[in-house]
Amino acid sequence: MTELYKYIGSDNDVPAGDIGVGAREIGYMYGQYKRIRGGNEAGVLTGKGILYGGNLARTEATGYGVVYFVNEMLKSKGLDFEGSTVVVSGSGNVSIYAIQKATQLGAKVVACSDSNGYIYDPDGIKFETVKRLKEVERKRIKEYVKEHPSAVYSEGQPKHMVNSM
Repeated sequence: MTELYKYIGSDNDVPAGDIGVGAREIGYMYGQYKRIRGGNEAGVLTGKGILYGGNLARTEATGYGVVYFVNEMLKSKGLDFEGSTVVVSGSGNVSIYAIQKATQLGAKVVACSDSNGYIYDPDGIKFETVKRLKEVERKRIKEYVKEHPSAVYSEGQPKHMVNSM
């Protein structure tokens, strides 16, 4: 941020968190930005906590949006999430809330991943477990199988994906 602050502002680029950069990291960067600039430009970074200009539904918004978009695509073909089986790539903010929303719409999400590997749970991925592991405890997705014996963890990418790249 010590270098980046020169190039951003509420009317310029607005950087956002990405893989490994969540509200905590954005909060640190925003604090440094405010210290350097001596002001409180709330729109300079997205993903901030509510106490310093963030949005109440920001964490869930993108994951929900992905599912709402896919749901509209399915509807255009006479389909919907009800009774479907879903795989979600990732287990960060977007993926966690895509899992939640797809499940709320009647889907069974059976797999998700992180950069080390993926879990498959034929009984359906448990949103609360993934959310706690990733957002609170900041653990890897492989920890999921310790709490859900029906789940299987596989290191790396699925073999069919490795061969097709």
